Amino acid sequence: MSTMDATSDLPEDPSGECRPSITGRRLPRQAKAAADLPEDPSGECRPSITGRRLPRQAKAAALSAFDALAEDYDAGFTHSALGTLLRQAVWRRLDACFAPGATVLELNCGTGEDAVHLARRGVRVLATDLSGAMVERAQAKVAAAGLAPLVETRRLAIEELAAAFGEAAEEGQPRPQLSRRAGPDPQLIRRAGPGPRLGPPFDGALSNFGGLNCVGDLRETGRALAGCLRRGATAVLCVMGPAVPWEWAWFLLRGEPRKAFRRLRRGGATWRGMTIRYPTIGAVRRALAPAFELRRAGALGALLPPTYVEPWAARHGGLVRRLDRWERRLERWPPLPWLADHYLLELTRR
Repeated sequence: MSTMDATSDLPEDPSGECRPSITGRRLPRQAKAAADLPEDPSGECRPSITGRRLPRQAKAAALSAFDALAEDYDAGFTHSALGTLLRQAVWRRLDACFAPGATVLELNCGTGEDAVHLARRGVRVLATDLSGAMVERAQAKVAAAGLAPLVETRRLAIEELAAAFGEAAEEGQPRPQLSRRAGPDPQLIRRAGPGPRLGPPFDGALSNFGGLNCVGDLRETGRALAGCLRRGATAVLCVMGPAVPWEWAWFLLRGEPRKAFRRLRRGGATWRGMTIRYPTIGAVRRALAPAFELRRAGALGALLPPTYVEPWAARHGGLVRRLDRWERRLERWPPLPWLADHYLLELTRR
């Protein structure tokens, strides 16, 4: 799945569907038509991690929605004031979890912003995403940064992990190692060339800004992800939470209670033919418990407002910066992780 920063800001139209708010525009007519494609006679598409096949209509909806977001994604989120602060908070934890020379499997990589950051520190990344448009932008960003030897991009849905990699053994094929230093060795980058394709077992995994909210079965996803990681590896997962007081206040003050409490609906919210779910921290921990142990949970967007408040944030830059400083100090304190737009989990592969 593509990076899901935008789906926490999705206002609903009268039909009960959500639409992207990054640009303030609805999806193009062509994308809408693609989202409504009828299923083929078999009603099936690619294999999923459960052995079943993904419905053609659901896959078409996801592809069209995220492909449509790709062009304006960086301008609308990545480079916004709130988006920058939230991503910097994630990067601080990535720097603490992944040392130079590590290999990381990134799910829902979006436009490649996190992959470039990790590669600049000497981390090798396999950046994957369902959206071909997102992957193309990630490839271009990696190439422009001169980091192609350290980042491989691949079009791959989260549901297709097991089909793509199978059951990974503890020892994978040998892979080039970078020196354990503060960043990549420029001479190694110049000499490396494309290098062998990255594969399991990885030293870590990353899913940023809500990609896992698009997944229907977190337990199966956890099993597939565990098969891609070595024992002791770290998984950093950024998930949209169900209880967001900022969201409640923002929409209630505008007389829109339906939007204020959309995350609390049983079964999740519908967006462009997909179901977006908002699991609690406890639900994610339990779903992944057979293979992962939760060691840290932090808040992203508990004191800071959600990204759809960007126009307000731009007018109150000083206040937003103070909120960010306090949120970083208190990010692990209960109940902030449970009341945040996103929560950031760090788990260890058992």
